[in-house]
Amino acid sequence: MRYLTEFHDPELAVRLVDAIADTATRRWTLMEVCGGQTHTIIRYGLDQLLTEQVEFIHGPGCPVCVTPLEMIDRALAIAARPEVVLCSFGDMLRVPGSTADLFTVRAHGGDVRVVYSPLDAVALAEAHPERQVVFFAVGFETTAPAAAMAAVTARRRRLTNFTMLVSHVLVPPAMRAVLAAPDNRVAAFLAAGHVCTVMGTEQYEPIVAEHRIPVVVTGFEPLDLLEGVRQAVTQLEAGRTELVNAYPRAVRPEGNPPARRMLAEVFSVCDRPWRGIGTIPDSGWRLAPAWADLDAERRFDVAELTVAESVHCRSGEVLQGRIRPPECPAFGGDCTPRRPLGATMVSAEGACAAYYQYRRLAMVDRDRVDLTEWTVTE
Repeated sequence: MRYLTEFHDPELAVRLVDAIADTATRRWTLMEVCGGQTHTIIRYGLDQLLTEQVEFIHGPGCPVCVTPLEMIDRALAIAARPEVVLCSFGDMLRVPGSTADLFTVRAHGGDVRVVYSPLDAVALAEAHPERQVVFFAVGFETTAPAAAMAAVTARRRRLTNFTMLVSHVLVPPAMRAVLAAPDNRVAAFLAAGHVCTVMGTEQYEPIVAEHRIPVVVTGFEPLDLLEGVRQAVTQLEAGRTELVNAYPRAVRPEGNPPARRMLAEVFSVCDRPWRGIGTIPDSGWRLAPAWADLDAERRFDVAELTVAESVHCRSGEVLQGRIRPPECPAFGGDCTPRRPLGATMVSAEGACAAYYQYRRLAMVDRDRVDLTEWTVTE
């Protein structure tokens, strides 16, 4: 249970809040680049503790949320085939495509299963050679090594009935896209520690150097984030722009070299559409040519399937930090966890889900919020 109590210590939290307040001479705009960090900030009210010192804007840090609409529809098309078992992480099943979600496909007879690891899908393919098993590989650099290991394992076992629908995305290009926006207000980034446990910290050095902006790698507990904020504000007040690792218990500068080598072997960098944002150059991974036989898009001929984004969902602006979830007219009314317009309302790391779950009483607008859908959270 280590870290579950010591990084929630209220006395230490007060000290960190006081230190930030004593340091800040103005209100600084920080962007966290992880949906898990967003949930911690909103759940524990860190933004409310630092209202006068820090404005948190939430970045594109939810990989489920940024999975493009056409990729969801490709998964739906594959999952509807009678010979296919489509495996995915749980929150992907509720993400809406253009007409349905994976839960709907399963309700109509599709074999859609939740797995805890891509290797579970490999085991399923080995146990059922008569079925085509597809793993929907979604996530940032954090989950990509497990998908790469699944590809390596399937090949070692000579499985011909295992493929992957790959929609992995990369964090640094998304940060660059945010900084390049004409209305960018980000003064410093709080980078996602779990990404850096895999990739290390060197990928952020060019961003710091080119854009003259502090990047602080942080963890996910309340004290992790407060310490990250303290270090970012200290740099900003001093006029420094540095890359700092404030999560040394998990992150090393070199990351995880074996995982990085496997990623370089199995995947190649590609341009990737981000849901609600558009295509970001060199922001994704796809299977490298030597691994093309494991590509579900090619095997099931769905690569050319494209669809348009909903005009009613402003999740793209939420993901870019341009608006907060309650500023979307659909929030809590036309868009709820039961009837989501976008993935940010249903993903476990979605910003809209965080506000809906933890700020419901503070934001109730009785003219547009369906109160029957608001549930009590401990």
